[in-house]
Amino acid sequence: MINTNAKSNKLANEKSPYLLQHAHNPVDWYPWGEEAFAKAKAENKPIFLSIGYSTCHWCHVME
Repeated sequence: MINTNAKSNKLANEKSPYLLQHAHNPVDWYPWGEEAFAKAKAENKPIFLSIGYSTCHWCHVME
């Protein structure tokens, strides 16, 4: 069941299927880019990098 009331993060406008899968995660994800780097620098925080890819339905089922 998809929660239609879920708050979107900065990934909601991306084109990548992988990034779109995580657009409603409870993490304030930012796509790779200057906005993320500027925010981290302004808040004196490290960059938390998550690398992944979009796979077939059954690959997700087996996770």
